[in-house]
Amino acid sequence: MSRANRSVAMTEQVADEARAHLLRPDGQEDLCFALWRPSRGRSRDTAIIHKLLLPQRGDRHVHGNASFQPVYLERALAVAASEGAGLALLHSHPMGRGWQGMSHDDIATEQGIAGAVFGATDRPFVGLTLAGDHTWSARFWERTAPRTYARKFCATVRVLGERIKVHYFDQLAPVPTPMRAQVRTISAWGDECQADLTRMRIGVIGGGSVGGVVADALGRMGFEDVLLLDFDKVEEHNLDRLLYATRADIGRFKVDVLAEHLKARATAGRFDVEFLRLAVYEDEGFRAALDCDMLICCVDRPWGRYALNLIAYAHLIPVVDGGVNVRANKFGKLAAADWRAHTATVTRPCLQCLGQYEPSAVQLEREGFLDDPKYIEGLPKDHPLRARENVYAFALSCGSMQILQMLAYAIAPLELSNPGAQIYHFVGGQMEPPLFGACRPTCPFPALVAMGDDAGIAVTGPRPRSEPVEQVTGTGSWLERMRAGVAKLMLRWT
Repeated sequence: MSRANRSVAMTEQVADEARAHLLRPDGQEDLCFALWRPSRGRSRDTAIIHKLLLPQRGDRHVHGNASFQPVYLERALAVAASEGAGLALLHSHPMGRGWQGMSHDDIATEQGIAGAVFGATDRPFVGLTLAGDHTWSARFWERTAPRTYARKFCATVRVLGERIKVHYFDQLAPVPTPMRAQVRTISAWGDECQADLTRMRIGVIGGGSVGGVVADALGRMGFEDVLLLDFDKVEEHNLDRLLYATRADIGRFKVDVLAEHLKARATAGRFDVEFLRLAVYEDEGFRAALDCDMLICCVDRPWGRYALNLIAYAHLIPVVDGGVNVRANKFGKLAAADWRAHTATVTRPCLQCLGQYEPSAVQLEREGFLDDPKYIEGLPKDHPLRARENVYAFALSCGSMQILQMLAYAIAPLELSNPGAQIYHFVGGQMEPPLFGACRPTCPFPALVAMGDDAGIAVTGPRPRSEPVEQVTGTGSWLERMRAGVAKLMLRWT
């Protein structure tokens, strides 16, 4: 990545609460402290604004500008230390437009308390400025030497709610130059929207049939920065579904081949693609996913979706998910082919509540059962793991639906950002009514929103071994009982 490696994220709810306080009816500046949680990616550190600490009477003075009293800082430091959080200072420039610079007073104030904040929280002090047009700008104050703290600007501030809005620091994330190859694309939504859209870093998780379609679309639309994660190699039986692979690619890693494909077809003037031979549930793959602004899930296993579900809520990185399910009858004829797409984010139901994975199935995959041929042979003949057929035409449609979900959430045409969770049935040619709503009352993920690395849930681990799992002996063994009940534990959509 060529960008600076810092960013800030917050929910729309927090942003709205901050705007209501900071943008005063009398037009004067105001300020408040806030708590933040870390989200440490492979190459980017993000401060997730978790909770505002609004001032009480006598905590600050508003006099055109705004200043805080020592008692307010002391109370904020005590709260941050007790909750194990970082501390941020938010202030407003009501007359400002776009990403804001800093006055000498702003710099002196933030630099002057950076040492006290680091000493109390062991985390960098974060400063944010809100302009009158609702644009956020941000910086970290990092310790570079004893009693020395340097300002490091963030490249982006990401706000998630009914839609995603990313605010860019143009010096670190320059406005893309429109290319002739993008004329038809840009004509659909305009230069400004194209610039905001294509500067986002998008991660494609899974490089199979759907992942190849999705990545190809991103490259052609003009996205500048794409991450590819997949650890599989191209095999001959993949060639009927991988738009980017040929016979000459058999035996090569999918992400290597897909990255070459994108480089040859991307329309952006500056195009970066990072490709890692990893699963998203491996620690390095998980951290790489945290460098992204949005993720598109093209995996069909429960552990990967579990990791992505945590990222969507705890780390405030929306996940566009989908899948294809094909079923044949006992005569080998096509009986059903269904595909779906949806976006998991803070205001919508999570992948677990949508039925995309069962928590118990995650442990099966962790222990290697889903990679054990003998175990798979013991499953019912109509089980998804024994009938994982896909057809390129179905993958094309599923990938298209996921791209449309991403576009709706990012550009919100006519303020319509949520098409709902969508399911299409090829047999019968019917689209189900979209599903809206939130997670179930018992779902644990809403409580993890904006907690980042402090969510306290370990979702990563070593990739399961590919050789058969050692069998359990004896009649009625634990393995046999697991086989009998596994249909309830596996994915609904593969």
